[in-house]
Parts: sequence; C-alpha cells; structure tokens
Amino acid sequence: MSVIGPPRTIRIGSRKSQLALIQTYWVQKQLEMHFPGREFEVQTMSTHGDKILDVALSKIGDKGLFTKELELGMLGNEIDFAVHSLKDLPTNLPENLVLGVVTERENPADALVVHAKHQDKQLETLPEGAVIGTSSLRRLAQLRHHFPHLTFKDIRGNLNTRLAKLDAGEYDAIILAVAGLKRLDMEDRIHQVISSEVSLHAVGQGALGIECRADDTEVLELLKAIEHIPTTQRCYAERAFLRELEGGCQVPIGVDTHIEGNTLTLTGIVASIDGQRLVQDTVSGEAISAEQLGLELAQRLRQAGAQEILEEIFAQIQRG
Repeated sequence: MSVIGPPRTIRIGSRKSQLALIQTYWVQKQLEMHFPGREFEVQTMSTHGDKILDVALSKIGDKGLFTKELELGMLGNEIDFAVHSLKDLPTNLPENLVLGVVTERENPADALVVHAKHQDKQLETLPEGAVIGTSSLRRLAQLRHHFPHLTFKDIRGNLNTRLAKLDAGEYDAIILAVAGLKRLDMEDRIHQVISSEVSLHAVGQGALGIECRADDTEVLELLKAIEHIPTTQRCYAERAFLRELEGGCQVPIGVDTHIEGNTLTLTGIVASIDGQRLVQDTVSGEAISAEQLGLELAQRLRQAGAQEILEEIFAQIQRG
C-alpha cells in the first residue's frame, strides 16, 4: 500500500533587486490565494546584469543578462520557476525551458521623471541641451528623432540609484517604465506618461513572464491560475515580432499593442540609434493568431528598410 505524502513545496526563483522581489512576492501571494494548501517559497539569486552596473547594456550584450543564473537554477532543479520582467526575458529560451504564463500587464508606457527645477516643464518644453538619462537604445533612438535639441546620457543602476542621480543634479530628467514606478509605490515620481506617438514601449514591458521547466506539468498547471489571456496574446505578438527581427531589448525596436473584441492591433518600429531613420507599420488580425501577426509585421518592416538599420546597429555595437 503506497503512502501519499504532502504536496511538494514549490520554489520560486527571483533576482535580488527590490523591484524583482516585489514582483515575485506578488506572484507568490496570488498562488497562495489560489492554492491555500500549497507551500510556495522564494529563493533569490544575483544575475550577471545585477553585478555589472558601470557599463552600458548595449556594450555588453543582453541575451540572458538578467535571466541566465535563474535558468541554470531551474535546469539544475534548485528552483521550480522564475519570475521575470518579461522585457528582460530573451525571445529564444534554453532547451527544456518554456514561458509558462504571462500575468496581467501594468501600463507598459515610458515615463518622464524630472529634476525639481523642471517641475513646470514637459518633455516637449525642456530647454535645449537638457540632459536626459536613459540606458535604453530604444528610448534613445525615438527621443532623438523627436527631440534632437536634447542631450542624452547613459544611466545605470537600480531604480533608486537612478532617481538619486537625478535628484543630485546629474541629469535634468530620466526615462523610466511607468510599471516599475507603480509597483514600487513611486507613482508620484511620474511627471509625464510619454505618448506612444513619441516612444513605443519595449516588447513585454509592464508584464511578468514566468519561466519554468517544459516537462513540469504540475507547475505549469498551477501557473495557469494567474495567466491573463489578453496580455499573453499581446506579448506573444510582440515577442514574435522581436524574435523575427533578431533584436534583443538593447536594439531600438519598439511596439504598441491593443485588443478590441477579438482583434489585436500591433504597431512596431525600428529606428537608427541617431534617430535619423525610423521605420514603422501596423497590422491587425485575430488575437488568437497573435504570433503570426508579429511575424507579418516584422516581414513588412524588413521590406521597408528595417533590416539595413538593424545591420548597421549591430555593426556599431560590435565596434563599441
């Protein structure tokens, strides 16, 4: 006669940053609410991206920069799944790992955060030469296109570090994700939500992606309880678009997605780093065909000149 023991404790992997932990503890709480008889414990790890804070991301590459150690933990059976900011998760995952679910998205837009002396200004009215901090080539390229009179300077560090540099006067303003500020209860620092007409957001921005082992059917079944289907469809379209263009999150590729009824609309952009060239288009179709829409848009942009822009950017990055 076999004895059935208690259900296994599910081990959740997370980066150690404040934002990562807030996101991971949120997932833990949601699962505990859905499965009150189960144990979910959080285990933290430092990733390569957390340790290198003095070099621009575009110069060190970003494939797996914030995910590799967590993925090794899953493959080594140290943790059962990992919670990621979906924009940090590469579009091609290691063998035997899958994107289990995507949770409901927070506002994916970019935010302008200003130094106190510019409280009366908007992005459009900042003075010529104002120094804007961003570590994203996507934001840089689009803002240079619209505001060539502004000066852009790289900024690294966690969110609190970036805000401290801004407040100390190293920058006139910085660009951050609305979602991160809201999750850290710093919504009061959002001076302006930047319109998608100015800056399309990063692929997956504002959503959490939960990665797990492909053969762990128990975990996959548990995770379904916190899946958000409309967000999943939007993000699958965005990720397919990015994957087809073979660009990481440190390439100037931006997106915007909406679902109305059963129709998903995806807008995508590829821009040169100097902001001089910009290729943009939009596709719409059935939300259940999200990935196909992403592929279609990528092919259309490639035919419109995006491939040449991307090849030039890759060459620039390799030259340093």
